[in-house]
Amino acid sequence: MKDQLLTVALAQISPVWLDKNATLKKIENSITEAVSQNAELIVFGEALLPGYPFWISLTDGAQFDSAIQKELHAHYGQNAVIIENGDLDSICELAAKHKIAVYLGIIERPLDRGGHSLYASLVYISEAGEIKSVHRKLQPTYEERLTWSPGDGNGLIVHSLKAFTLGGLNCWENWMPLPRAALYGQGENLHIAVWPGSDYNTKDITRFIARESRSYVISVSSLMRKEDFPGATPHLDEILKESPDILGNGGSCIAGPDGEWVLEPVLNKEGLLIETLDFNRVLQERQNFDPVGHYSRPDVTQLHINRQRQSTIWFDKE
Repeated sequence: MKDQLLTVALAQISPVWLDKNATLKKIENSITEAVSQNAELIVFGEALLPGYPFWISLTDGAQFDSAIQKELHAHYGQNAVIIENGDLDSICELAAKHKIAVYLGIIERPLDRGGHSLYASLVYISEAGEIKSVHRKLQPTYEERLTWSPGDGNGLIVHSLKAFTLGGLNCWENWMPLPRAALYGQGENLHIAVWPGSDYNTKDITRFIARESRSYVISVSSLMRKEDFPGATPHLDEILKESPDILGNGGSCIAGPDGEWVLEPVLNKEGLLIETLDFNRVLQERQNFDPVGHYSRPDVTQLHINRQRQSTIWFDKE
């Protein structure tokens, strides 16, 4: 049946680093290209809009009260996404026009947390052009904690697309067993894992999650090369002094519900990777293992999830 097949596009692209408007244009172009190749879902890497904070590990990011760190962080904030101000409206309009769903990694500066702190968020936009979830990364990893804030469980939501049930996590969240279980328990069978850009991250865990969940797993990484730092970047000389030629080599890939490759990790290639997935393979692999169905014991172990969006203030009803 036609609804059993889903054509997906993995957008392995570089940002116009820390330039929100220019990166948005690049994302829009990728969506248009994906539509021309009959894609029904397109996935972009973690923090692609406007880019991953590579400067932290290159410029002594933990130095306290550093003018360099403050200025770069402020530049990051100026180019972060404020969804409430309509920063993603053009993406939503394209999705609706072409009936394509989108998973997009952004740096969010949300007004419901005061409008100043930054979050690594994974946004799902439906084929009707509606933002259906904004998952703020639960725990920033290592040096990311110097610029990103910890999120909450509000975005641990799944979405229906044709026969599939989609859910997604950011980067090392994919190593966290309980957030994975939260998505499995809602019927996820197509898992989206977004990364800043390295086969070091994707080559093992993509197949592991597929085998554990008996689901398809799409891992999408961005690219980042030394020449991708724009000339207008604050303190660019300091960043380039310690920068390797390649900071993110991609590694985008897809594993099937049996844990074997549908698309092996692709390195150092910018552009779209297109594959068509067959839902029936999910049912085939659930025959012998289903982590939240016949091979589970909810009478022994259960997971409690708090999906309330966190805030420092609550207003009583008038």
